[in-house]
Amino acid sequence: MAKSSSEEGNTQHIGQAIQQLLNRYHIKGKFDEANLLNSWERLAGKPVAKRTKKLYIRGKVLFVELDSPAMKNDLNLHKGQIVDILQKEFGKDVVKEIVIM
Repeated sequence: MAKSSSEEGNTQHIGQAIQQLLNRYHIKGKFDEANLLNSWERLAGKPVAKRTKKLYIRGKVLFVELDSPAMKNDLNLHKGQIVDILQKEFGKDVVKEIVIM
């Protein structure tokens, strides 16, 4: 049995439906922040993730606390590149700056 045109007009991709739901309830930003934090190991790599003691976002600033002075220095040198990677992955509204502690 073929779908009528009115039924087809009501269908949408599941991703679009989820995005609309997140926007409607004004939780998209928090969802994106949680997604970024959960993706830290994949994005930063296992060595950095293992040395990360704390990771949180406040006011579009990602705070990364590391237990390795050498790694802190390295990440400080590459903060701009890291921000670019995060913005490409999650959009420009999730993180604008990184503070390495």
